[in-house]
Amino acid sequence: MVALAILRVEKLKSFGNVGGSEKHTARLQDTPNADTTKKNIRLIGMEDNSSLEDLVKTKIANTTKHKPRKDAVLCSEMFLSASPEYFRPDDPSRAGEWNHERMVLFAGASRQWLINNYGDKCVRAELHLDEATPHIHAYIVPINDKTKQLSHKEMFGGNGRVGSIKLSKLQDSYASALAPLGIERGVKGSKATHTKVKEYYQAVNSEPLTAVWSNKKLAPQPLESATNYVARIQNDDQFHAINHQLADRAFMQERLERAEQRARASEKERQRLEKEVRSLELKTQQLRDLELLDVAWELGLDYERERWRGHGHIINIDGSKFYDFSPDQQKGGGGAIDLVMHVNQCNFRQAVVWLHERFGEAGVERAAIAHVKNRAADIIQAEPRPQFTPPVENKANWPAVERYLTQQRGIPSDCLQMLQNLGLLYADDQQNAVFVMRDLEGQTSGAFLRGTRGENNSFKGYSKGTKRSDSWFYFGLGGQATDKVAHVLLCSSPIEAVSRAMLEYFVRGNVPPERTLYMAVDNINSLPVERLQNVPNILVTFGKDQSTNAAAQRVLELLPQSQQVLSKAADWNQQLLEYGWQLRRQQYQQQDDELSI
Repeated sequence: MVALAILRVEKLKSFGNVGGSEKHTARLQDTPNADTTKKNIRLIGMEDNSSLEDLVKTKIANTTKHKPRKDAVLCSEMFLSASPEYFRPDDPSRAGEWNHERMVLFAGASRQWLINNYGDKCVRAELHLDEATPHIHAYIVPINDKTKQLSHKEMFGGNGRVGSIKLSKLQDSYASALAPLGIERGVKGSKATHTKVKEYYQAVNSEPLTAVWSNKKLAPQPLESATNYVARIQNDDQFHAINHQLADRAFMQERLERAEQRARASEKERQRLEKEVRSLELKTQQLRDLELLDVAWELGLDYERERWRGHGHIINIDGSKFYDFSPDQQKGGGGAIDLVMHVNQCNFRQAVVWLHERFGEAGVERAAIAHVKNRAADIIQAEPRPQFTPPVENKANWPAVERYLTQQRGIPSDCLQMLQNLGLLYADDQQNAVFVMRDLEGQTSGAFLRGTRGENNSFKGYSKGTKRSDSWFYFGLGGQATDKVAHVLLCSSPIEAVSRAMLEYFVRGNVPPERTLYMAVDNINSLPVERLQNVPNILVTFGKDQSTNAAAQRVLELLPQSQQVLSKAADWNQQLLEYGWQLRRQQYQQQDDELSI
C-alpha cells in the first residue's frame, strides 16, 4: 500500500472548546489509548508554557481590530499525519511502533509546512508519539491578514463547493510538502470518511469480528470471486481503519498484561521486604539492654508499692528508664550501667566489672552497647544538626552558564530547562554550574560545581558541607515518577549522566518504557549498594581510564546484576558533541542540496 498524507481541520468556537482540546493533546486528562511510557514532543510553542486558551486570547487581542463575533471560530485545530504504511513499512499493523528516522523526517517536514503557511498564527503544535501512529495536533488562530478579523471560512473554507476546493488545495499543499518522503496525496473527491473519536473507542473496545462484519461495505458482493473480494477490501480505506483500530486494541491488551505482571512482581517484593523487616526486628531484640528489673533485683532492691526500694533509694522503672524519688536523690537515667553506677555510687569501669560478675560477658556487651547508644542519642538530640547550605543562586549568570553547557558541552537547551524546572541546576555568584545533589529521599544535601568562566576553565568540585557518602546528582526518565525504578545508569559526573541520557533520548529516540534513573557516582565509597541491590538492571557507564575502569569492576563485584557499557568516544559528553557535529553537517549538506535544486 502507498503511504498517504492525512490532514483534517476542526473548528473550536468557544474557549471551552479550546481548553477541552488542550486537555486531550497536552495529556491533562486520562486518555485510554495513550501509552504513558512514551513522551510527546512540542514542535511549535516550546518557549511558552502558557495555557492554550491564553495563547489564543493573546493572539486575538494583539492582532485583530475588532471584538470577535459571537459565532466566530476562535481557533482551528489541524490534525496532520500519514497512513501507517509510511511509519512502519514492514508491518503497518504493529500499533505503537514506528521507524524513528521516518518519524523525525515527517515531524520536521510538517513543522516547516506549518511555519511556511501560517507563521505565528500557529500558536502551538504537539507531536503525539504515545498512540498507535505518530501524528500532530496544530492550533491556528484563523486571522485574515487583510481585514484583521477572525475568519476560519476565509482560511480553510466552509460548507459547499468553494469550501471543498479550499480544503482540497490545502491537502494538495500538505501532500506536496511530504512528497519527498514518499508520501502521496489521497484520491481527490474520495468518499472515504474518517472514523470519529467516539466510534474509534467503540471499535477498539469491541470484539474484532463484530467490528468487521457490522461494516456492510466490507461484505462480499453477489457472485464476486474470492480473488476480487480480497483485492477490493485491501484497497478500501475503511478496511485499513478497522484493521489498525483492532491492532490498537491488541496493543492496549498487551500493555494491560504487562501492568498486571508488574503488580504481581511488586507484591512479591513487598512480601520480601516485610520478611527482611521482621528479621531486623529480631536482631534488634537480641541486642537490647539488660532488663532493669533483673539488674535491680541483683542490686539488692526489693519491689514494694510499685517501687524498687533499698539502700535509701525509691526507684521507679519504666522499660529502659528509671527515676529515683528518694528525697536525697531525685535523679533519673537509662540503661543497666547507669542504674548500677547510681545505686552502687561507682564509676563506669566499676559498673562494667559488677555487671560482668552478675550477668557474664554477653550481658556486659549488651549493656555497653545500650549505654553507648543512649549517650549517642543524647548527643544527637542535644546538639543542633549541621545543615547543608546550597550556593546562592545568581540568575544574572545563568545565560553564560547556559551558553557553556549548550555550546561547549552540546547539551540541548530543552534538557537544561527540564533540570532547572526540577530544581537540579542553576548558576551561582562565581558563574559555576551548580548541580544539586540529593539523598535517595529527595532531600538536598550537597552540590557539585562546574566552572564555566573563561575559555579553559577546568574548575570542578563539591560545595562546602556536601554529604558525599549520602547524596548524589540524579534524575529520572520514563514511566511515572511514582513507579519503582527498573533501570539505573551509573555515570562518573553530572555532565556525563546528562550526556548519556540525551544520547539515548535524542539520538535513539528512546524514552525508557520503565522508570530509569541516571546517577552520578564518582567514587565507590558513595555507591548506595543496599538501595541498588533490588534494582534489576544496572549499567555502569564510567570512563575508559584506568581508575574509572577499576571502579567499574568493583561495582560489578558488589552488584552482580550490573553490566559495563563504554562510550565510543573518550566519554559520553564527547560522544554527544560528536553526534551534534555530525547532525549539523547533515543539516548543512541538506540545505546545500536544496539550494542546488
